[in-house]
Amino acid sequence: MKRMYGTIVILLLVLTYAFFQESNPKKMDKNRTPIVGILQLTDHPALNEIHKGIINGLKESGYIPNKNIKIDFQNAEGDQSNLQTMSTKFANENVDAAIGIATPAAQSLANTIKNAPIVLGAITDPQKAGLVDSNQHPGRNVTGVSDLLPLQPNLDLIKASVPHLKNLGIIYTSSDNSSTTQYQMFKKLCKQNHINLKAYTIANSNDLNQVSQQMLQKVDAVFVPVDNTIASSIQTLIANANAKNIPVFPGSDTMVKAGGVATYTVDQYGMGVQTGKITAGILKGQIDPKNTPIDFTKHPKLVINLQQIRKLGIHLPENIIEEAKHKGVIYK
Repeated sequence: MKRMYGTIVILLLVLTYAFFQESNPKKMDKNRTPIVGILQLTDHPALNEIHKGIINGLKESGYIPNKNIKIDFQNAEGDQSNLQTMSTKFANENVDAAIGIATPAAQSLANTIKNAPIVLGAITDPQKAGLVDSNQHPGRNVTGVSDLLPLQPNLDLIKASVPHLKNLGIIYTSSDNSSTTQYQMFKKLCKQNHINLKAYTIANSNDLNQVSQQMLQKVDAVFVPVDNTIASSIQTLIANANAKNIPVFPGSDTMVKAGGVATYTVDQYGMGVQTGKITAGILKGQIDPKNTPIDFTKHPKLVINLQQIRKLGIHLPENIIEEAKHKGVIYK
């Protein structure tokens, strides 16, 4: 009987050890070249800038690809099944850290990888996306950077650019957690500022042409949050808006460059650099994901498209143009 009890105790100890080995991020082997998996939702200029920044953030922290770190970069091309397959690939090769660029990529990694740190590259609200217990105290093997837009400055920018504003349209992808979060926040903000907001949603990029044409019959200007689906088809929205002489205020600098009017945005490349540096800190044992708050950008940059402003006959206040000249970006 005593022998049986002893066997049970040993078995429980072994199972307990195995559980904690599985549920806790592994420690780095200093004699092994670390492997970092980067999973990107799709190919798009904004996301590509984040990826570029990640690589340079790692380099600035002493990790040089193909020298003292291995980078496994995977692009899911917007396919959910690819996200799952690629996340499983990272888990099977025992990556030392995995980086998710855009919310669906990060969610796929978090659902698949349990024994390695996960770093979020530009996730609007990680808590609402179910990636962390809270943005201040992640409590899991997950931390990273948020691309939450500075919404009040953008609303002020729209009001200054369109003095006759009566109806403001917003269009976003209904299945995009980041976009829906921004919509809910912007809706509350518009109500506080007595702006009539008309919301329109799409399920995928195929809907954008028809839905945007419906919207443009009823609004004086359009706001687009950070939305990967719309960003990939922004030219469709811009073409339809130009035909109606209606300005579009998008959430990213790449969408402004493509024909948007202006935005206060977070710097995609800068977010990528910060993501890379956080990853490096984790690899060096200097950062513990579960105790590291999500990094929210505090200094947005103003980006304006002068060619589009002239095309639409918009008169931006001189102080806004001066701010873009000295602290932001002007596309001519």
